Amino acid sequence: MLALIPNCECCDKDLPADSLEAMICTFECTFCSTCASGVFNHVCPNCSGNFTQRPIRPAAALINNPASTKRVLKKHI
Repeated sequence: MLALIPNCECCDKDLPADSLEAMICTFECTFCSTCASGVFNHVCPNCSGNFTQRPIRPAAALINNPASTKRVLKKHI
């Protein structure tokens, strides 16, 4: 199950579980759409994979399967 990391690993922008701006790679590295496209040119700096829009977990499913509260921030640039 996806962890739904709550922030961009690059700029620390909040990315709540229902965010349309959240982008992930195959290893679930999480970035905002601005960093994924503008900073990393659609290539994950951690694994070199491509990005896709993170799926939105329905609110009812979040009750028993909440999004992660652990923020991830890495120095990429």
